[in-house]
Amino acid sequence: MERLETLYVQMFGNFQMYYRDKPLTGERRRDTHFTSLMQILLHNAQTGVSRDYLEDVLLGDRDIENRHQALQTVIYKAKRKLKSMGLPEANYIFLEKGIYFWTSEVPVREDAAVFDGFCKKADKARTEEERFELYKKAIYTYKGEFLSTYAGVMWAGAEARRYSEKFSECVQQAVSILRKRQDWLGIEKLGKYAASTVPFADWESLIMEALMESGRYDEAQRLYADTVDNYLRERGISPSGKIMKTMDKLGRQMKHSYEILDQIQEKLRESKDGAPGGYQCTYPVFRGIYHVVNRMMERGGQSVYLMLCTLVDGKGNPMKEGKRLDELSERLSRAIQNSVRHGDIINQYGKGQFLILLVNTTRENCGIVEKRINHKFAAEGQRTGVQYHVNSVICEA
Repeated sequence: MERLETLYVQMFGNFQMYYRDKPLTGERRRDTHFTSLMQILLHNAQTGVSRDYLEDVLLGDRDIENRHQALQTVIYKAKRKLKSMGLPEANYIFLEKGIYFWTSEVPVREDAAVFDGFCKKADKARTEEERFELYKKAIYTYKGEFLSTYAGVMWAGAEARRYSEKFSECVQQAVSILRKRQDWLGIEKLGKYAASTVPFADWESLIMEALMESGRYDEAQRLYADTVDNYLRERGISPSGKIMKTMDKLGRQMKHSYEILDQIQEKLRESKDGAPGGYQCTYPVFRGIYHVVNRMMERGGQSVYLMLCTLVDGKGNPMKEGKRLDELSERLSRAIQNSVRHGDIINQYGKGQFLILLVNTTRENCGIVEKRINHKFAAEGQRTGVQYHVNSVICEA
């Protein structure tokens, strides 16, 4: 029998089927039996899916008197829909010894299966060059989370985790080879692809590493600042230990050309147009200042306190997400900035949370700072508020 044209199936990212280079336009609702049937059947086109398992996936625990008949009805409707979509005449789905199969008359090429194929070949490759090329092909086949909008479906969620782990492994293996070659441009390129494909997974650390190793320190610092801002704005989280470690390495590696002290000091000065009030800085800088202050306290004579400010709702629960939180965080940031002294240090630790290092003060004065912040932050009719926790910074030497 003459083989007909291939049905291309996209599982990474949003689910879609393509035939003759055109997307098949069917039902768009996520919960349709047709979509769920196509996803699981085409993903298992080679091995098939048992009738009992299909019934569990499609019918769930609903009280249906004849589950076999209900499944047959779903499959009958699916066949009609496939034909109406423009696929060639065929017995698309058939049952054999309790297993449902997709017909071999319409060949399937699924991106997830292609990805698996590259990974298996890479594991068996005899040379490093061949292994690298296969890892790279697998990496660029992965376009996003497996069935990203169906993560709540048990089988799809399990596969999503498996593919995510495999993608991460491929990237690390490819980067390991590039490190040996000192191909920093290659690492930068892979890092950018990984960071855009799987956001908020710390892949920016690869880009930073590549920039640092190629001597582009200013770019690495800008990327770090942008990454911290993005993580805080979108997820309300601080940078990971991996990114922090990369930035510590950046600080150790940075070298400057010969200059006299006056020139160095001029570069160290804070900009004259800097914001009034407390000194706002990134978490790594805040942590460094905390370490220095702690060491200075070994000599005694200073009393330093660490204050944590947390936005809470009307019931006193920490606020963790939402557009309203973004707006309140900006307002709280301004209130803190204008409520502390010029020598106090501020860091936005996460969405709705701020750290303040209050230097050379007393516990009573911390209470005064809290009142100032509340006064500048509060608005008429506002139900949200700020919760404060204060600890003394005790020398740990």
